[in-house]
Amino acid sequence: MQPGTIRTWRIALAAACLAAVGCALTAAYAQDAGPAEPAAAPAAPKGPLGDDPITGEELSPEVLAAVDKGLVYLAGIQNEDGGFGRTGGYSSHAGITGLAGLAFMSQGSLPDRGKYGKNVQKCLEFITAHTGRSGFISGGGVSHGPMYGHGFATLFLAEVYGMSPDPVVREKLSRAVDLIVRTQNDEGGWRYQPIKYDADLSVTICSIMALRAARNNGIRVPKATVDKAVDYVKKSQNPDGGFSYTLNSRGSAFPRSAAGVCSLYNCGIYAGPEVDRGLAYLMKHKPGAGGQGNAGGFYFYGNYYATQAMFIAGGDYWKQWWPAISKDLVGKQSAQDGSWSGEAGREYGTAMACIILQIPNRYLPILQR
Repeated sequence: MQPGTIRTWRIALAAACLAAVGCALTAAYAQDAGPAEPAAAPAAPKGPLGDDPITGEELSPEVLAAVDKGLVYLAGIQNEDGGFGRTGGYSSHAGITGLAGLAFMSQGSLPDRGKYGKNVQKCLEFITAHTGRSGFISGGGVSHGPMYGHGFATLFLAEVYGMSPDPVVREKLSRAVDLIVRTQNDEGGWRYQPIKYDADLSVTICSIMALRAARNNGIRVPKATVDKAVDYVKKSQNPDGGFSYTLNSRGSAFPRSAAGVCSLYNCGIYAGPEVDRGLAYLMKHKPGAGGQGNAGGFYFYGNYYATQAMFIAGGDYWKQWWPAISKDLVGKQSAQDGSWSGEAGREYGTAMACIILQIPNRYLPILQR
């Protein structure tokens, strides 16, 4: 089979998988519908997940080569226990391990299946081994903001379960989700520790994505939890379209604003003034010449969410954003070992970059409506 034929087959397979997951999502929401829903919102704008054709043309030879080098780097630096985190002051970190697993899955690998199947399996074994009786997922080392790690690790478990169902994974995932539900604070958000004391938008998006992915794949998430999260995110938006870090500290910045727009999408809000203003704000921070994508730090964190938001928005948003971020990321890759240096170390930066650059693959269930 010729390379072009393989590529076409993979794209067609991805499209079929997404269609199947979409049906499962509809059924999952119907089972936990709760009270009668208000009138349906206006139809979402057409995008990559709407009528835009799945062509794979976004994946240039330069992007594919960068991803290949990045995944080889990640595979070579995985710890014996399956965890990731040697640089940036992190050691066997649950969140970084989850992100690395998602990077491998974005290539098409699953636990013990595919080119990086063994690496995904080791990530899975590490995260399930570090899921406590309370449902809290923590790594071998101490880190600032452990709920970040819990959110990313839970997202990984949900994506694994959605593509390769297993009763052990479901049990661990259900516990992890229950912990997120229990620790939502009265404002509707989450913060660094697994307690209800406080909230910020940066940690909240990690929890929202984990809940969305879990609910996509048949894990019950209370409607009240989602409704409170929506309220918190909307209250976090500023008049300029950007988002605040907390409700008590106003002021917009690119990374948390990217998280805010992505939060709205993951809560099922695909159209409306909040989305429009948020996307307009993000476009002012487009990477590359004249853009401010790295303004205020947290380049990888911000672009991880912003690129997902632009992918879901589709149309001109995606057509403008994708060439800018892909070119910018390829230019930032280390020529020596194929890694990227991120705000939380090289494993984190490389995993984030590989996830971003493989979004056009459409392999992760979370990248669907």
